Amino acid sequence: MRKLSVLLVAMVLMAVIVIPAAAEGKKPWTPDDLWKLKRVGDNQVSPDGKWIAYVVSVTDFEENKKNSDIWIIPADGGEPRRMTTSPKSDNHPRWSPDGKKIAFLSSRDDSRQIYILPLQGGEARQATDIYGGVGDFIWTHDGEGFIFTGRTYLGCEDFDCVKEKDEEKEECKVTAMVHKSLMYRHWDTYEDGKVQHLFYIAAEDGEPRNLTPDLKFDALTYWLGSAGREFDLSPDGKTIFFAGKQDEDQAVSYNEEIWMVSLVGGEVERVTSNPAADSHPRISPDGKYIAYRSTRRPGYESDRYELTVIKLPGGEPVSLTPDFDRSVGSLFWSHDGKKIYFTAEDRADINLFSVSARGGRIETVIGGKGDAGRGYHLSVQPGPKDKFFTYLYRPMVHYYEIFRCNSKGGGVKKLTGANDDLYAEYHFPDAEEIWFEGAEGAKVHGFLVKPMNFDPGNTYPLLVRIHGGPQQMFGYAYRTEYAVFSGADYAVFFCNPRGSTGYGQEFCDGINGDWGGKVIEDIRSGVRHVLANYDWVDGSKVAGWGGSFGGFVCNWLQGHNEDKMFAALVTHAGEADQWSSYGSTEELWFPEWEFFGMPWDKPELNDLYSPIRYANKFSTPHLIIHGELDYRVPITGGEQMFTALQRLGVPSKMIRYPDENHWILQPHNSRFWYASILDWCEQWLRRDGAE
Repeated sequence: MRKLSVLLVAMVLMAVIVIPAAAEGKKPWTPDDLWKLKRVGDNQVSPDGKWIAYVVSVTDFEENKKNSDIWIIPADGGEPRRMTTSPKSDNHPRWSPDGKKIAFLSSRDDSRQIYILPLQGGEARQATDIYGGVGDFIWTHDGEGFIFTGRTYLGCEDFDCVKEKDEEKEECKVTAMVHKSLMYRHWDTYEDGKVQHLFYIAAEDGEPRNLTPDLKFDALTYWLGSAGREFDLSPDGKTIFFAGKQDEDQAVSYNEEIWMVSLVGGEVERVTSNPAADSHPRISPDGKYIAYRSTRRPGYESDRYELTVIKLPGGEPVSLTPDFDRSVGSLFWSHDGKKIYFTAEDRADINLFSVSARGGRIETVIGGKGDAGRGYHLSVQPGPKDKFFTYLYRPMVHYYEIFRCNSKGGGVKKLTGANDDLYAEYHFPDAEEIWFEGAEGAKVHGFLVKPMNFDPGNTYPLLVRIHGGPQQMFGYAYRTEYAVFSGADYAVFFCNPRGSTGYGQEFCDGINGDWGGKVIEDIRSGVRHVLANYDWVDGSKVAGWGGSFGGFVCNWLQGHNEDKMFAALVTHAGEADQWSSYGSTEELWFPEWEFFGMPWDKPELNDLYSPIRYANKFSTPHLIIHGELDYRVPITGGEQMFTALQRLGVPSKMIRYPDENHWILQPHNSRFWYASILDWCEQWLRRDGAE
């Protein structure tokens, strides 16, 4: 079997090499090139506004691992300087309040610890030695210590106790795991009896002090797509505000609240009492107000987040965005406390907005039709007195780089060019914007990427890329598959059907309880629009590819492809049966909202939207991919689909990753993933099924 596996890998990678010659002197971007792309992130402006610290992550393909280092660059542009060179990852740079030092997290000592590095360079000093490592941290305002997250056992007074309990577990010969409640596993990890708490430690030879020893559950709750750090320190340095979920039924509750605790320790107090979600607390510069994100419908993770403000202590919550039909993301106060800035998804972009702290007109600061352009504008960091902003920018034609603009969003300047050599050498395609009519006459937003060597006299196969979520959004922003498939001379169509964020809450809610309805018609309408208006697209050679909810869509299309719109399908991490999925996933508030209760409350609805129930109609060649460590969408979904396809004699293949979760992250696995998807499309769209 090992020889056969090696042969299959070689065949797939050889198939990727056979790619049309590059146009305009540029090379096609292929799965073999993925590792070359560097990721720039976590831009942090120094207190005096002169420098930006940031992280550059690179891939060592031969070693099959990634590494990251800390860099700095002048805030007005100039030559970047590398600050760390450890073979282990260094990330999360944070400036000391006096701007003379950078603290960062490093795994150079196996577990992640805080290190401190002088701005002028030299050897980094290890500041913590926390058993199990540090999760997140910030400096205290006086620069004398850190607030950080760590994992401990309830009842343990220090990390020596945590270590002793772990050693006792390792020495025990019983490997049984006993679960008494949900959620006993999450994403890709089983519970280990520990909880995440907030701690304080002095920067010089300090002992950690648990600030939240009585919390039964994790102090902070981090969700996919989180707006960032979920705790903040009051301007006087005396109080920590944090967002977390302390409800007993962790698997069903989506009730995050804002809490507060003294830096010297004491009882944790609740600040908010909203039965829905409150998160991302930020304290005003004068310490009199707290701003945060809040939803209104309990249990609905994709409800619209409003920007909410409370006067401290004990004021009533006031929404500053009651009529703004977009969901608030990350946020921060202006230096004088008169404004609040926040990001939000808006029609395939992520932009920066502002609103008066008293409420009123909402203005676009970065993005939209401004100088900053279309795409994702993330990690916005203000300079002193908000005279300028730095941010990570990702349009269709390049990956994240750091940009700068003035306080009005103008005077845009690119500061980093970590991948400029790749952009000059390889083809990274742009996309044409499309609006079309979907189900019930709704206007749906989509994009079409042309093949690299586009010739209007030729016809090309089409890849239809379907996003996950379902409450997510495909943005006008670079994605690897667009470049890979364009480089292989495919057209790529992607759109934001019903359920997508960034188009108003009603459009987002339009998928609730309707997974096989309007969203499917929206996607099909988009494909029909492309075929009717672009005669260079070959309507007989269309493949659908989706992951997570997009995987569900492809599984659904397998049993609902009577018109043969799709000649091939690719599913990654897709559900097959709503009943078994409910019983094996972990965040139960999600299916209970989407399908109006537990499966036995609405058995007909759960039957209706279980793709495996339509197996008697399966006939389309289908590639199934799944990670065994995926506990959000367990691998049984992939196995059920593959079993049915095989028993029915439908051309199919399953790729199982025993060491990956909901995403395929390891470099060699990622290359094989993209190469296999491309090869499957080549086989059924260009080679007429020939191996």
